Amino acid sequence: MIKEVFGKKLGMTQLFNDNDEVVAVSVIAVEPNVVTQLRTTDTDGYEAVQLGFGAIKEHKVNKPMAGHFKKQGAPARRYLREVRVDAASDHKVGEEVGLSAFTDVKKVDVTGISKGKGFAGVMRRYGFAGGPGGHGAHFHRAPGSVGQCATPSRVFKGVRLPGHMGCDRVTVKNLEVVRIDEESNVILVKGAIPGGKNGIVRIRMA
Repeated sequence: MIKEVFGKKLGMTQLFNDNDEVVAVSVIAVEPNVVTQLRTTDTDGYEAVQLGFGAIKEHKVNKPMAGHFKKQGAPARRYLREVRVDAASDHKVGEEVGLSAFTDVKKVDVTGISKGKGFAGVMRRYGFAGGPGGHGAHFHRAPGSVGQCATPSRVFKGVRLPGHMGCDRVTVKNLEVVRIDEESNVILVKGAIPGGKNGIVRIRMA
């Protein structure tokens, strides 16, 4: 059984639950994912299926990918992702996986790429307190000491320093499924999920 699908984050909104309480929800569009390739232990050393999603015109597919789809006998898709399964032989190329598999699911894990923040200092990136704001201080937003002088004469790996912030793979677990609209191919989950609008996210049964 395939326990996850891929979709696109549309944004956030709010709705009322059965207790007339306002609930903030994330809206995810999930077009039917199509199985485009099977990975078996005999040929690849593991069991998985390749899912394709996002419609694309065939003339926009480059030659290597067009050859891949033709060899597998699968329809062209914009995005491809692999999903581990117990037995790939239980599935076939061209099989569609959609929100119907999540009808009885109460909670899901959502994985996406967080928004990029660019170059950030340690106060924003890691929440450092920083130095005094005034009174003649010359130490404000710098990270401070990052190591010793003579021994070991280097900065250890993993020291928290300024650098690129965001664009990380983030998973939010146990999000409540508020509503599923199979006609519109939309799922609403309670709370925020990683990434900006139109970002690709993975939805997995918790």
